[in-house]
Amino acid sequence: MLPALPKTQLLAQCRKMLLIRHFEERLIGLHWEGRFRGHYHVYIGQEATGVPAISLLQPDDLLFSTHRNHGHILARGGDPGRLLAEILGRRDGYNGGKGGSFHTSPRELGFLQCSGVVGGILPLGAGAAYAAKSRGTGQIAVCLFGDGALEEGAVPEAFNLASLWKLPVLFLCENNGKYGAGNAVGAAQSATMAAYPLTDLPAAYKIPVQQVDGIDAGAVHDALSESIVAIRAGGGPRFIETRTVRWPGSATNWPVVKAPTTVELARDVSQVPEDVRGWYRDSDPVLRFMRELVESGQAGTGELRVLNQSVVEQIAAAVDFAFDSPYPELAEAETDVFAENR
Repeated sequence: MLPALPKTQLLAQCRKMLLIRHFEERLIGLHWEGRFRGHYHVYIGQEATGVPAISLLQPDDLLFSTHRNHGHILARGGDPGRLLAEILGRRDGYNGGKGGSFHTSPRELGFLQCSGVVGGILPLGAGAAYAAKSRGTGQIAVCLFGDGALEEGAVPEAFNLASLWKLPVLFLCENNGKYGAGNAVGAAQSATMAAYPLTDLPAAYKIPVQQVDGIDAGAVHDALSESIVAIRAGGGPRFIETRTVRWPGSATNWPVVKAPTTVELARDVSQVPEDVRGWYRDSDPVLRFMRELVESGQAGTGELRVLNQSVVEQIAAAVDFAFDSPYPELAEAETDVFAENR
């Protein structure tokens, strides 16, 4: 279902979902064209979690993300040109080209840390929430992470302190379960995680938990709205698990675009390769959102085509910006460091 929002806000969310999708698809294309090196992970398939969730935050709230951070940054209003420049190691990137894909952390957007260290952001998020509560700023901290983070030892410690001290922190777990045998099989249970469902772990620390269909933008919006209100009211931490289905293009170490996203796919996936057609038909949150916009009368197909084309043009401009940006000077390697050898 669609979030219960005015048409202008629904179209704004649709635009951000398409921005994330086209950014990631173009990034994959640039890799296969040999235009940059280095590993990366993409956010495709989780757009209906990140966009509605982040739209509910205040400008001064604090965010922490992981190696699938591109979508979170763009959902927060990030500039795709600066984000791509950072991934390419260019000077005009958000962190001067030093963060790269995994560790792009735009402080001006409220991101205190994006990290490839799995699970590492949860104690940092709890610490930021402790600071916000101590200072009485009214801010909340939001940790956006995958199901694999729950396997790390620091995570239960973060849950314990957040619960004991009723910290204003939202733990948002995006469970991107496996896609297999040509079927969208739903969020999978990790073979290396004994707790099941995953919500059992934070619940053991008396943190209120909820499971949500992460492909359903309206369900995500409603669940996050209630949780954020409760956190701001002093109710302590909340844990939400959104259940998505892993994009089949991530089945290999290097992502591959099986079918470029178009408005037409929302109506007919017959042109998608048969072995992945089930995901695009049943589990693609962007196609579902566009389909619901049309079916509800909130937008026409032609209107969405215009919206989509504007996003495609924005991404093309972002690519030009990023590749026009110079590499940092060698001397800049000695700036922005925490310690200095003498």
